This record gives sequence, structure tokens and C-alpha cells, in this order.
Amino acid sequence: MTNESRPSSGQTNSTDIETQPTRRDVLAKTTLGMGCAGACALAYPFLDSLNGTRGEDLGGDDTVDVDISTLHPGQQIVVTWRGWPVFVQRRTSDMLASLQAPGVTQRLRDPESKIMQQPRDATNWHRSITPEIGVLVGICTHLGCVPNFNAPNAADHAGNYACPCHGSQFDVAGRAYKEAPAPYNLPVPPVTMLSETKLKIGVSKGDPGFDIANIQQI
Repeated sequence: MTNESRPSSGQTNSTDIETQPTRRDVLAKTTLGMGCAGACALAYPFLDSLNGTRGEDLGGDDTVDVDISTLHPGQQIVVTWRGWPVFVQRRTSDMLASLQAPGVTQRLRDPESKIMQQPRDATNWHRSITPEIGVLVGICTHLGCVPNFNAPNAADHAGNYACPCHGSQFDVAGRAYKEAPAPYNLPVPPVTMLSETKLKIGVSKGDPGFDIANIQQI
């Protein structure tokens, strides 16, 4: 930052002007420093989330097997894949009905998942291989925070996801609501169902060429 010269009645020379900061300079630098600190604090969750875009062990097994035999309807478990939290849900009939409720598509940014945020075998209204099992990367597409799961209850049979950082909202298929800041749906990782009670994250039988590094935004 270039220091400003100021008129003075004294004999201040050019060297003094460059080496003696004015009060305005000090305030400007302090403000800039605070601004950078704030921006860095906001950017950190997003930048940190990018660490998961590659497997930690080059050439190693990049898949995770998940046992869902004890996962009850309306519940989710959280596992880690590539350093990201991954939500695995077992949906109820009410949760599924909410995804096709009248008028819901008008409230969503990308209700038909036209933007590539999932493998082809999850490009459907429930964004999963089978409607009853949902698998989502738990990284908000706004600035990379981890959304909270609001499980269905007596007052809300649908359930949803809410980001605690800036208020982004997603339905249980991870579709982003228009009135919230998140620009894209939650990512869906490649998944293969091994049986009714076990699935594998990291490989898609229905879309074997899918690479999550190529989606619109993680």
C-alpha cells in the first residue's frame, strides 16, 4: 500500500513521508487486516472441504463399505469418505412423498438435478439408486459448512437439512431451496448397493465412469 503525502508547515522531506505512517495509514492497514482475517475465516470451511477431492493414498482402495442393517426409517448415519462427511439415510414413505409434493419443485433451484452434482444413476427425483436409501456428501455448496439433519417428527414428516453457517436449506434428497444462498444441490457420491443391508461408497455400478472431481461444485 502506498503512503499518502500530506501538506505540512514543517520541513518534512520525502523520506519522512514514506517512513512515518500517518494516522490514516494506520487505520487503513488495521481495517485491511481485519477484513482479510474475516474473509479467511469465512473461506476456510470451503477451502478445507476441497481437501477431500482426492484419495489420501494414491493407488489405494478409495471405497467405503457401509452396513445399514440397523438403520431405521427416518434415521441417518454419518460415515467418512475422502475426508468428507457422508450422510446415509433410510427414508420413510412420508419423506419420499415430500419430494414429489405439489408445488415443491417451484421452490427448488434444480428440482430435476440437471446440473451435474450426482452420478447418472442418481439423476432422478429421489437422487439415489433406490428411493428408500439416500446418500449425500454433507458439504454445503455455499461455503462448505456441514448441514444439520432435521429428522422427520410429528410436526414435520418430511425432514430436511439446514446449514448452520448461513441458513441454506435442502430437502432430504439434498436439493437446494431457492430462498437460501447455496447455489447447487448437495453432491451425491458414487454408490453401489451390495445387498439390501450393505452399500459401497466410492464406485458406481450404474455410472462406472463417474468422477466426483468433475461435478459442478463440492
